[in-house]
Amino acid sequence: MILAPVDEIAELFGSAAAEDYLGEPVTVLAHLLQAGALAEAAGAPPALVAAALLHDVGHLPGVGDRTGRELMTGTDNRHGAQGAAWLARWFPPPVTEPIRLHVPAKRYLCAVEPSYFALLSAASVYTLSVQGGPMTEAEASEFEALTYATDAVAVRRWDDQAKDPSADVPGFDHYRPLLEGLAAS
Repeated sequence: MILAPVDEIAELFGSAAAEDYLGEPVTVLAHLLQAGALAEAAGAPPALVAAALLHDVGHLPGVGDRTGRELMTGTDNRHGAQGAAWLARWFPPPVTEPIRLHVPAKRYLCAVEPSYFALLSAASVYTLSVQGGPMTEAEASEFEALTYATDAVAVRRWDDQAKDPSADVPGFDHYRPLLEGLAAS
């Protein structure tokens, strides 16, 4: 049976893999819902709320050829690129590009904001080392020139904040109309 795009995403969010922890104090599902809620609370445009909500789908089995478990064991799973490519079947670049760039945004922020590194969780510090570490000055300049760099940095900041085990946020169905409105028909 072929599912509608938002139903396929909902199924992914409801999968056992979304209940995994990946070294953080929250599940992947809780993390994604918190990131979406933070973007929405910040008044972000719909595409950026969707990007925050979906930024880590590339960690989940069935989205790409590598999972979050591989990242946590030392293999860069390219989850931003995997997730963006998977979502690009339905969503435009204002949704997918910040997702693709949210890992480079972490590397960028570590290079340009000396205090940023101290905000990272232990798991995020570890994955930073697997993902290439802080950018060089040349890489940071190249990143800044990208069309979706600012949006990727916003998603990255919500990503870092979305790790509160006691957060009370809306469930996936809250975002259904937003996602359906953005998905290509």
